[in-house]
Amino acid sequence: MESTMAAVVRESGAYGGLLYVLPPGEDALWLAVVAGTPHEFATPWRRVTLTDPMPVADAVRERRLVWVRGQEEMARRYPRPALVLPYDFALAAAPITSGDGPRGGLVLLWSGSHPPQLSRAERDAVEAGCHRLAGLLQQAADRGDPLLPTGRPRTVLQPAGRAVPPGEAAAHTAFIDRLPGGSCALDTNGRLTFVTPSAGDLLGRDPDDLVGALPWEALPWMDVPQVEDRYRAALVSRRPQTFTVLRPPDVGLFFELYPDPTGISVRITGIDPSGDAPASPAAPAAGPSRAILLYNLMHLAATLTEAVGVRDVSDLAADQLLPALGAHGMVLMTSEEGRLRIVGHRGYRTEVMDRIDAVPLDLDIPGTRVLTSGVPAFFASFDELRRAYPGTAHEDGMAAWAFLPMIASGHPIGCMLVAYRRPRPFPPGERAVLTSLAGLVGQALDRARLYDTKHDLAHRLQSALLPRTLPRLPGLKVAARYLPAARGLEIGGDFYDLIRLDEHSAGATIGDVQGHDVDAAALMGQVRTAVHAHATVGSAPDQVLAHANRLLTDLEPGLFTSCLYVHLDLAARRACVASAGHPPPLLRHADGRVEVLPVPPGLLLGIEPDTRYPALDFPLPDGCVLALYTDGLVEAPGVDIGDATAALGGLLEAEDPADLDAMADTLIRHAAAPGDDVALLLISPHGRSGRSGEAADAPKRSEP
Repeated sequence: MESTMAAVVRESGAYGGLLYVLPPGEDALWLAVVAGTPHEFATPWRRVTLTDPMPVADAVRERRLVWVRGQEEMARRYPRPALVLPYDFALAAAPITSGDGPRGGLVLLWSGSHPPQLSRAERDAVEAGCHRLAGLLQQAADRGDPLLPTGRPRTVLQPAGRAVPPGEAAAHTAFIDRLPGGSCALDTNGRLTFVTPSAGDLLGRDPDDLVGALPWEALPWMDVPQVEDRYRAALVSRRPQTFTVLRPPDVGLFFELYPDPTGISVRITGIDPSGDAPASPAAPAAGPSRAILLYNLMHLAATLTEAVGVRDVSDLAADQLLPALGAHGMVLMTSEEGRLRIVGHRGYRTEVMDRIDAVPLDLDIPGTRVLTSGVPAFFASFDELRRAYPGTAHEDGMAAWAFLPMIASGHPIGCMLVAYRRPRPFPPGERAVLTSLAGLVGQALDRARLYDTKHDLAHRLQSALLPRTLPRLPGLKVAARYLPAARGLEIGGDFYDLIRLDEHSAGATIGDVQGHDVDAAALMGQVRTAVHAHATVGSAPDQVLAHANRLLTDLEPGLFTSCLYVHLDLAARRACVASAGHPPPLLRHADGRVEVLPVPPGLLLGIEPDTRYPALDFPLPDGCVLALYTDGLVEAPGVDIGDATAALGGLLEAEDPADLDAMADTLIRHAAAPGDDVALLLISPHGRSGRSGEAADAPKRSEP
């Protein structure tokens, strides 16, 4: 397999490649063979799921060749790998398939100087290589010895180069010694293989002590991000790189790196540390402070994982990016029904953003082309911007702009504008990093928009399932509250209801469906409807729960429900209650005394179809308050349920029964930052049942 992989890399003209295998029945590719590049570079992608935003995953999943022509396109289409390897290189990913489906994927790497497109010969070499690799994988599987991931991938060693005759070697040595400065060589793993005496003098070490070591380990003053970053750039892009380092205490050194498939040749010269390094025409601009910028972007990527809404994404991105980039303004734009939408901004006047928000999409508006095409645009000055958009007015006080596509699932979902107050160039390295950054923000924004949509759906669903108003009943005051769990979609299974039965009687119910999702909310609606239906035909409490239980066992939802139903006889001042595994109600008497009603507990609804629910009769004296609640109000980790119920009773005792709303607010605050939903229903009979009474027109939904 290794020899075939080496041949495929050689015949395609690539400098390196990665072979992934797809084990039978799995949905993830595993890196099996690495050729022409250190395997450590591929460590973040040893395992790639078929849904990951990676070229090889797209190639295998869609069974097509994926071509990424350079650094900017990688940053735009695949920001995650571009952030880890922000260097200029080209890449092709292709599926390896046999008759019964995909076997794996092949990734080939070319230098950043590769033409924009693959040639026909290169495409033919890639296709032929995939066919040969597929045959080998099939043969191995037929032998019962399939190529499976074993931890560290196999490495294909590059040829060491031609053998040098002794006479020619002596001439080479003399030539190198005559050059100014020092010379050394690194293999593809970064270890020193050759150090001239003059290089040893410049580095301050004996050459014999350096051979075989990694420079940044043998020389502590070289253990800085810039050094390894330039080494990685040379290996990945296969282009010359330069950097300067200060050898303590005051020796400035200038390094030139020249890579090829066998390693890197290095030239070292001394410089004045107070001046500039000599220019190297072969070394492309890498962008300012790459290591520091990448650190900030890594921090942003981790920070964005905590964002849950669009506002969070906008604020976190601005907080992290503006100081890291030295920028002064940021705008996040999306499109909606053919109009430009501003979803967040920083550093711009609100009146300017309001004037742009909701205007029709027009290609003459800066950013619209980026939003629709997904191709970034950079303007180093207003003159450049005006040449591209002649109708643009200079009213934002900025002098340079980067319009960056926000990509999610392979499609542009918006545009991120980063603006500067002074003109500035945007070298290729910086453009790629900025584009990668916008991709990360775009993915976070896409998740945040989905969260906001679900959050809005949750509130509307919960509002639709809970009663909008409670009926006005003569001789009865009520107050209700609902507090969603402080997590997830804020959809709960807790419910309450007050049912008018006739002029002198009513039914009250409260319950809790297991779970905090759409299924729980839907079942809650069914239980509440069943209780309401059987209560209105005059069923006793035990029968109401029995019928609701029969409904749930017939539906077989896989969820259980606690429920409590109370029949209120306002004329006789009595009540009857039955419970299906629900916390017992509290009764506050007019004198302030609170008792826990000893309701016989029945089984939860939905367990046994023929369960019986014993009932309890009790008096309703004038001025009393009956408190129905769900377990979220009293349950807490490490707290005894009896002690928690007694504490709730103490709060009930201390409150003024004349103001049920104030009492409800006090009780609901008892469950600060709940991990479960909370429903509360307070009922207080007063006066004679025929008198006009008070009720809660709109039961309040309390927020965590």
